[in-house]
Amino acid sequence: MLKHWPPLSSLRGFEAAARLGSFHKAADELNLTQSAISQQIRNLEAYLEQPLFFRSGRSVALTDAGQDLLSTTQSILQQLAVGIRRLGQYQKPNQLVLNTTPAFARHWLLPRLGDFRARHPEVDLWIFSTDEVPDMATQTIDLAVRDDISSQAECSFKVLHTDRLYPACHPSVLALPAEQRTTLHGEREMDWSHWAVEAGLDLGQRDQGLNFSDPGLLLDAACSGLGIALVSQLLSRQARVDGTLQPMVEQTIRGPNWALLTHRDSENMPMARSFTEWLLSDLAKADSP
Repeated sequence: MLKHWPPLSSLRGFEAAARLGSFHKAADELNLTQSAISQQIRNLEAYLEQPLFFRSGRSVALTDAGQDLLSTTQSILQQLAVGIRRLGQYQKPNQLVLNTTPAFARHWLLPRLGDFRARHPEVDLWIFSTDEVPDMATQTIDLAVRDDISSQAECSFKVLHTDRLYPACHPSVLALPAEQRTTLHGEREMDWSHWAVEAGLDLGQRDQGLNFSDPGLLLDAACSGLGIALVSQLLSRQARVDGTLQPMVEQTIRGPNWALLTHRDSENMPMARSFTEWLLSDLAKADSP
């Protein structure tokens, strides 16, 4: 492995000269003198200990080594340019960074984003969904809404909603005999062992079936008619409205607590307050009879 990398300026000079077929044109493009480009190329060739160009008067052509290096250099410079452009999103004056789980983002937040945008078009919301709990002290995150978080340093913590779980499936599956229904298994509270302990009802669930680590994917599978699942009351609200999910019984059992972490630097931001108020208002509907 190389102990030192060639200067970025030399790679940019090489790429421009190779692409344009001219040291002179490369100098014009990079606002340098031709002698500066020539020196960059010589330094790069000395570093690599092999020629990169065939030189004939004013014209230049790539050697085989130069052709190989050109494809690598162009790929690296393109990735670097994209990465640098992407940094601009951190400088948006009206940006609000929200971390949440993929399941909450897809099944609860996405169906309601139109309403939030209509009420608060000034907020440039960036939804940063992760399976892992973020470290709010080291990551650039204003708010986190998750069912797997606890208090963290530099943040205020608030429990928003206590979820309930219930067994459900697509209406077509409910019409099948119990022995023909596939059992869909989740993790944590959405495992059927939790239902057995809390409710004690046998709905024909079996140990075998399909297994999902993502509660959102588990819900998708149930809505697609793949089998019966223990699902979140909060996340499944839209599916119930759409008619793709139907409860197997009326009984529910306790589920996870959905909580909000707000970084202390963001607590007094009008955008953060606007989102939090909108969030609390909509979550209150889930508590209504």
